[in-house]
Amino acid sequence: MIINKNDDRKTLPTNVIGSGVARSKRWLVAIVRICHEKKTSERLTKMGIENFLPIQQEVHQWSDRRKVVDRVLLPMMIFVHVDPHEQKEVLTLSSISRYMVLRGESTPAIIPDQQMLRFKFMLDYSDETISMNTSPLAPGEKIKVIKGPLAGLEGELVNVNGKSKVAVRLTMLGCACVDIPAGCVEPVSGNGELQD
Repeated sequence: MIINKNDDRKTLPTNVIGSGVARSKRWLVAIVRICHEKKTSERLTKMGIENFLPIQQEVHQWSDRRKVVDRVLLPMMIFVHVDPHEQKEVLTLSSISRYMVLRGESTPAIIPDQQMLRFKFMLDYSDETISMNTSPLAPGEKIKVIKGPLAGLEGELVNVNGKSKVAVRLTMLGCACVDIPAGCVEPVSGNGELQD
C-alpha cells in the first residue's frame, strides 16, 4: 500500500497541529484574602476554572429573629482543580496570594481526588454540622455508611470528645468530621479497603 503525504490532511481536522499535550488536572488549595472567598470563587467560575468553596448553612438566633446564613467551612481557602496553565492563571487574581505548600517544599500540595470526592459528598449530603478537626486524630477503623443521607460514604470511624464521628482526611488540612450513630456504619473489609 502506498501512502500519499497529503492523505492525512483529509483525515485530521484543520486545527490539529500535532503539538497538543494532555494536561492533567489536580486539586490545589489557593490561599485567599480574608472575607473574599465567595467573590473569588465567583470570579474563578467566570474565568472557567473549576473550584470548590466548602460552605455550610447554619441558623443564627438573635433575640428578635432567626436567620439562615452561609458559613465558609475553611476560611481563606478555596480548592481549585487546575492544569499547569490554569494554575498560573489563578494567581493573577489579586485576592489570591499563593498556594498552600507542605513544610519544607516549594511546590503546591496536591489533595488526592478520592479525598476531595469524599469531602464533597459529605458536605452535599450531611444533615449534621461538619467540623474541621486540625489536631492529629488517631487512625480509626475503615468504615462505610450504610444508612441515612450519607449512605455510601467511606471514611474512618473516630472518637472525638466521646462521640462517634465519621472522618474524611484531607491532606494537610486535618479531618472533616460529622456525628454518626454507630448503627449506621459497617466496617470495610479486605478488597474494599480505603486508599488515598
